Amino acid sequence: MNAAQAAATAGEAATAGLPPGARNETRGTVLADKVEHALSLWARFMGLMGRRSLAAGSALWLPGTNGIHMFFMRFPIDAVFLGRPDGDGARRVMSTHRGIRPWIGIVPFIRGGHGVLELPVGAIDASGTVRGDIVRLG
Repeated sequence: MNAAQAAATAGEAATAGLPPGARNETRGTVLADKVEHALSLWARFMGLMGRRSLAAGSALWLPGTNGIHMFFMRFPIDAVFLGRPDGDGARRVMSTHRGIRPWIGIVPFIRGGHGVLELPVGAIDASGTVRGDIVRLG
């Protein structure tokens, strides 16, 4: 995704009232200080493909997703699949996947998944996030 597309995606998130970070409320830790929201079909399709890296403290939120692939990726990632938001917008962690490798990694289907937070490797361990925790995008 180029800078203009990233800015458009960030603008879409701001317009939609979406907050910039991701916090594990169960543990009181931060998964990411800055979350890019892939809201358009194109942004969700492109995801992190073509990028050289994902900066520490950053994440990409892919809403409505219950599976991912690593084809055309250049670097490994951590992935946290979240369920549907509850009444106040918090989401339950459905599954965590550490160090998914580029080109060969795949997470085909997560039951109950309704979005995935793609993170730099080590973010899951650093935040202590496990299945069942409550995460708030913001």
